[in-house]
Amino acid sequence: MSSTTHGAAEVLVASNRGPVSYVLDDAGGIEAKRGGGGLVSALSAVENKLWVCSALSEGDREAVRRGVAEPGVRMLDIDAEVHTDAYNGVANSVLWFVHHMLYQTPLEPAFGPEFRRQWASYEAYNRAFAEALAEDAAPGATVVVQDYHLTLVPGMLRELRGDLRIGHFSHTPWAPVDYFRMLPDDIAEQVLRGMLGADRCAFLTRRWADAFTDCCTHLVGGTSGTRIGVHGLGADADFLRERAHRDDVEERLATLRAQVGEGRKVVVRVDRTELSKNIVRGLQAYELLLEDRPEWRERVVHVAFAYPSRQDLAVYRDYTAEVARVAEAINSRFGTEGWTPVVLHVKDDFARSLAAYRLADVALVNPIRDGMNLVAKEVPVVSDDGCVLVLSREAGAYEELAEDALTVNPYDVTGTSRALAEALAMPQDEREERTKRLAEAATALPPGQWFLDQLEALREA
Repeated sequence: MSSTTHGAAEVLVASNRGPVSYVLDDAGGIEAKRGGGGLVSALSAVENKLWVCSALSEGDREAVRRGVAEPGVRMLDIDAEVHTDAYNGVANSVLWFVHHMLYQTPLEPAFGPEFRRQWASYEAYNRAFAEALAEDAAPGATVVVQDYHLTLVPGMLRELRGDLRIGHFSHTPWAPVDYFRMLPDDIAEQVLRGMLGADRCAFLTRRWADAFTDCCTHLVGGTSGTRIGVHGLGADADFLRERAHRDDVEERLATLRAQVGEGRKVVVRVDRTELSKNIVRGLQAYELLLEDRPEWRERVVHVAFAYPSRQDLAVYRDYTAEVARVAEAINSRFGTEGWTPVVLHVKDDFARSLAAYRLADVALVNPIRDGMNLVAKEVPVVSDDGCVLVLSREAGAYEELAEDALTVNPYDVTGTSRALAEALAMPQDEREERTKRLAEAATALPPGQWFLDQLEALREA
């Protein structure tokens, strides 16, 4: 239960992960940990709002059972096995793979009885959200459903509450129609019709929006009157610039400078070890730079932050291990007593990430496919001395930043290596001018305004 009276919320957000999580302490008490971010701050300006989310941990579930709640948040205690099937079995292992085009198609996917069992859980998980939203929404309320975890919610909610204004926002890319059709025909149709239950479906770039429209045209005969929008989420400049100069960041900056060594250039990447982030090819491109251009040996360090992601899935554990193996191989091959070519960190540390942003001469952002990639937008905002952005054309951010970045094909290791060499050699005045323009483009739609624009568009719809 939330502190908002049921049926009274005028604005509702639905997402798998909410703005708060709970942990059990040694004495059996419950401690709340509040998240930040643009959506949280945007909602703070909205009256009569409710955030509906899922309990993700045992601490979350215990909080729900005890009736512990934050104002304006309703956490759903969905059966843990149902959630695992829906989240890991379908959302992260199927829908994510389809939209990021990650399958090794000679072997996968293979949609058999186990997938159908997990899909039933995905349906149940989405239904739990739809029923909670229907229960809590005031007459004519506005509901914004977030992401690929909840593609069926708009259609289910529309059947329960025809009076609501419903939006769905996709934070991932959208697969081209031929790739999307790998899904079983009935499942592909169910996903599309579920989302088309919304008054408005929105995406991070025009490319992803057009891909969704193409899928609807070919598979279900069109978008059925659902409006399609684009909202290119930007970086929060004020927050980043203030946060990047706090004492903890200064401490980590000093440590990184000591690890890099005096007078060396720094190539930075900050990613989760997510399969689409293309970390291994990035390391291979850096290795090729050192091989083909020996003048850069001992003069550059690759600071690579690869924070473990989805380690409950074997394919992610294997990928994380491969990242570490390649980094170690580069250090073994080229390293000297006074120079470590790759400084790899795998423990998530936001302050250290900001320190790396400030230190970067070059930022490497080379995903196979990415809905947006905020790192590409954040680094230019906080860079101390100007930073050259080496950017994959498959990142959503490419749509806004391509003109002032060095663009790469994420599969082309040789081309990426050449781009790194060009970036490292770029004159300082050009670097600074590019960084200034990148920062302006990156902050054009800060998170709070991004969300408020969606609300306004839904109300107009």
